[in-house]
Amino acid sequence: MTTTGQMTNGASSEFTNYIAYRDPKSFVKSRIGHLDIQKSTIQPLSLLSGAPISDLYQVIEVGEQQIKPSGETIPLASVQILPPISGRDVLAVGKNYFEHAIEFNTSGYDSSDKTDQPTHPVIFTKRSTCIIAHGDTIFPHPDFTETVDYEGEIGVIIGKGGFRISEAEAMDHVWGYTIINDVTARERQRDHKQFYIGKSPDTFCPMGPIAVPASKLPKTLRVQTHVNGEERQNSTTDDLIFSVPFLIKTLSEGQTIRPGDVIATGTPAGVGFGQKPAVWLKEADVVEVSVTGLGVLKNSIAAPSSVNATVERVGAETHIVTNNLDKTCGGVNLTSLNSKQLYYRQAGLQSGPPVIFIHGLGGSSEFFGPLITSLGLDQTHCLHLLDLEGHGLSPTVATSVVSIASYAQDVFALAEYATINGATVVAHSMGCLVALDFAAKHPEVASKLVLLGPPPSPIPEAGRSGSNARAATVRASGMAAVADAIITAGTSSKSKTANPLAIAATRLSLLGQDPEGYAKGCTALAGVVERLPVSQIRASVLIVTGEEDKVSPPAVCEKYAAEIPGAKVQVLSQVGHWHIFEDVKGVAGAVGSFI
Repeated sequence: MTTTGQMTNGASSEFTNYIAYRDPKSFVKSRIGHLDIQKSTIQPLSLLSGAPISDLYQVIEVGEQQIKPSGETIPLASVQILPPISGRDVLAVGKNYFEHAIEFNTSGYDSSDKTDQPTHPVIFTKRSTCIIAHGDTIFPHPDFTETVDYEGEIGVIIGKGGFRISEAEAMDHVWGYTIINDVTARERQRDHKQFYIGKSPDTFCPMGPIAVPASKLPKTLRVQTHVNGEERQNSTTDDLIFSVPFLIKTLSEGQTIRPGDVIATGTPAGVGFGQKPAVWLKEADVVEVSVTGLGVLKNSIAAPSSVNATVERVGAETHIVTNNLDKTCGGVNLTSLNSKQLYYRQAGLQSGPPVIFIHGLGGSSEFFGPLITSLGLDQTHCLHLLDLEGHGLSPTVATSVVSIASYAQDVFALAEYATINGATVVAHSMGCLVALDFAAKHPEVASKLVLLGPPPSPIPEAGRSGSNARAATVRASGMAAVADAIITAGTSSKSKTANPLAIAATRLSLLGQDPEGYAKGCTALAGVVERLPVSQIRASVLIVTGEEDKVSPPAVCEKYAAEIPGAKVQVLSQVGHWHIFEDVKGVAGAVGSFI
């Protein structure tokens, strides 16, 4: 048995006052919820799977039967309201109410066909960048216009795309409705003949506050506009010259309309130039547009000296991809280091000696977990765990060029952020090269180095070619394309036959990596064409490798030890390159007394 409005699959037909918002707690991601207009609360919504809904396009695509309430309601005042739908130009209609067509024709601002009733719909567009939300201020554009005017309108939202849609079938393509204020610079609309320039200034398309499916609204909708509390416009969709079905037929005759397209259906009589004398919007004026079942869209006119907020919003837009960001839901719990967002956590004894961990290619800071537990370092030391750029939970921007030196700069930024000096640095694989570069440049920060399987420096030509080839492979085919080969080459015979947990841990570490972050690590390795200045290292150094470590053979480690004053080497029997996973007891025994 279900409650009223509740479907057996968990979906609800009651939560259809769709509002787009940005919740600060969700790290500025956009979300869709249901607005309870009376209570001023938002019920967050999700797909039946539990996945949050980020925009109205998703609502339109899946349908309300695939949507359910999710979590507790939140106060409307605690979020940033967004336009219910945005990202595309609005398809708009002019002179579509008879009385308005007359007032427009006699206003001196009509540059169209100068007839009281047009024979064809007057179609124009409002640029997507001019769309703003309920509550946002309208920038008055001083020195551009002195005739800012309002136009309360009903916005039709397309639910099903189509081409050459018949008038009889047009309403089948309507998803629902929203409110639009078609703000206009009248002299620009007049002087440029076509309406676009006068209709598309930044902030000139307030929209919202909600969007509602057509099935939840009456057939006839009333639109009313008030300016500073005074009613200026009042009409219904029955008064349209060209009906919604006719507009859809007209718009689709030569072009395919898409789900999520918005049609502003025109405004009734009573706009600013229709007043006697004409009255233009000025600073602090409040415009409220209401539509049956859609609430009230309210916006005020900003001061001429105010900032055009669209400039900042558009300037923040980017087409450059940030990889590996979804793992932290857009950046939750990331730390700003070296002008990057990286995953860093501090653990252990706050007052204890500092230890910085630097993982290797295909790893993350979690690689060191078994060693930390085995040695009880969380009880005795202050632990600083960082996921290198693109690895683990750290994202990487597509334009960011990664190198061993850049990784080392990030580690130094961490040391500055946490005020670390005289630390023990524990590193694995590629992380050893990072640690060596870091320690050579910042000897005051690193007093001890534990290097687990350091690759040779410089990387041999064959290794550089292999790393570049591996980068290309994962970019094309993902981590699964290289995981088996890495495990086969990187673990010992004993691990492959008698230590399934080590193999599983290595596989999980590799398959959990973002392909682009891993690829950048490969190219960082391939970029090591010159020997690191290891002779400058003044820290105490312990090098640990595996007897079967093909990345860091004992001979390579002995060569490092010969160049670094006082460095010592320990070789673990029957161990490959993933030392901690393969033999945590052996690693702990080798490094315990040193740390």
